[in-house]
Amino acid sequence: MGDNHRMADQPDFIHLFEPPAAGEGELTLLLLHGTGGTESDLIPLGRQLAPGAGLLSPRGKVLEGGVLTRFFRRHGEGMLDIDDLKTRTDELAGFLEWAGTEYGFDPATLVALGFSNGANVATTLLFRHPALLAGAALLRPMLPYRPDPLPDLAGKSVLILAGENDPMVPLDQPRDLASLMAEAGASVQAEVSMGVGHNLSEADLNSLANWIQGLWGK
Repeated sequence: MGDNHRMADQPDFIHLFEPPAAGEGELTLLLLHGTGGTESDLIPLGRQLAPGAGLLSPRGKVLEGGVLTRFFRRHGEGMLDIDDLKTRTDELAGFLEWAGTEYGFDPATLVALGFSNGANVATTLLFRHPALLAGAALLRPMLPYRPDPLPDLAGKSVLILAGENDPMVPLDQPRDLASLMAEAGASVQAEVSMGVGHNLSEADLNSLANWIQGLWGK
C-alpha cells in the first residue's frame, strides 16, 4: 500500500508513494491529476501502465470554488493564472527534490504523467525545472505560455496526446506545444485521437502504454 501523508519537514503536499517492486528496474511515475482529482485518481492507471514501477502522486493544493482541487489557479475556462502556475510549479519542484531524497529515486528515473490541469503543470516543470524529470506524458495539455529563453530539453522524451474534438483545448495548443518542445531539443511523439474530446480514449491508453514500455524497456 502507498503512504498518504504530510510531514512537517517537507513541502506541504499530501501525496501517495508506492516504491518500485524489487527487481523491476528504475522507473518512477509522477502522477498529476486533473481538475477536481486527488492523489488517488491516477494510481490505478499507473499500476496498469507500469506494473512494478514506483508511483508518486501529489494532491493539488488549490481549491477552485472551494470544491475542485487543482495544481494552480485559473481565471476561467482556458484562462490560466500564469504567475500562480509558475509559483506553484516551483513549489512542486521543491517537493520533488524532497521526495527524491526521502524515497530514494533519481530524477533520471522520474517521468511525469499529467492529465489536463496536471499536464499543464508537468509542462511547466519541464520549462522551469527540466533536471527534475526524464520526460513527460502530457494528456490533453495546453501550451500555458512560451518560455524565454527556451529550456534545454535534450535527452527528454515527451508524449503529447490531444483530442480532435476537445472543447477545452483547441488543437493549435498541443500542436504548438509539440513544436516548442521539439525546438527545445526534446524527443516528441504527438498524436491526435480522432472523434474524441477531453476524456481519454482506448487509443490514447494504448499509445501511452507503448510509450512507457519504450522508455522502460518492458
